[in-house]
Amino acid sequence: MAVRTLAHISRRVSRPVRRGILAYLDLYTQRRALAQLDDTLLDDIGVSRRDAEAEARRPLWDAPSHWHR
Repeated sequence: MAVRTLAHISRRVSRPVRRGILAYLDLYTQRRALAQLDDTLLDDIGVSRRDAEAEARRPLWDAPSHWHR
């Protein structure tokens, strides 16, 4: 049985698909980081705690509207 590595699989996936997957993973990471900011940092960027938590709870597939074509 052949062992499949991430590099092996990624070579078989088209570049736009890879970019899309990486973009969604980046979105996930950013939303989690936003939820971890303290109130002082949130105030610095003009986001309320409530808005930050609401953004962090959004599902992964609920991407910003400018992503949709």
